[in-house]
Amino acid sequence: MNDTLLMIEDDVRLADMVGQYLGRNGFTVQHAADGHSGLARLGEGTPPALVVLDLMLPDMDGLEICRRVRALPGAAATTPILMLTAKGDAMDRIIGLEMGADDYLPKPFEPRELLARIRAILRRRTEPVAQVAADKSVLQFGSLRIDRDARVVSVAEQPCTLTSYQFDLLVALAERAGRVLTRDQIMEAVRGRELDAFDRSIDVHMGRIRAAIEADPKDPKRILTVRGVGYVFAKQQD
Repeated sequence: MNDTLLMIEDDVRLADMVGQYLGRNGFTVQHAADGHSGLARLGEGTPPALVVLDLMLPDMDGLEICRRVRALPGAAATTPILMLTAKGDAMDRIIGLEMGADDYLPKPFEPRELLARIRAILRRRTEPVAQVAADKSVLQFGSLRIDRDARVVSVAEQPCTLTSYQFDLLVALAERAGRVLTRDQIMEAVRGRELDAFDRSIDVHMGRIRAAIEADPKDPKRILTVRGVGYVFAKQQD
């Protein structure tokens, strides 16, 4: 199991403190003090299990780094990203999720919460989502194919790029095709906890998923919005 994390953070004291704490909990933490060196490390050899990315860096905006990571070739593009944001800055969190971050944590934070979020992201990446049917690993809806074991999504045999969390959201919806789900129910199915009443991350992720699997994201046919309630995954598709 890959237990190496990459922390892109210009605060050396914070990075050292986090590295020591995570090291005591079974992780090896590599540190990059700026965006360019962090991207360079991601382009070398085996990608880390996860990137902890600070939003404010001296040489490059964290949002731009996130965008560039998602554009990298090969496995590095799907590396989970946990973004560190300024406390209370909701817009940066939303934009970060739109750029492909898997989760965010406002500063200042408790190391224990950072560890919990890292473990949750990695667990979603390696374990089946709740209620997965053991006798069927592939979900097929018209030209949309979801391979739960391989964690691969394709439309008309063309691969779709999704983050680990977005893949789990799609699976949670697809397994309950035809059933209207509230945002709370979707979050509960994937994270196992209730959604913050002011958390717009589900809507942001749905937009990203639609962009990946819909022919026209502005006129979706697969994931439909039920106004005032939530979302429903269409049973009948192309």
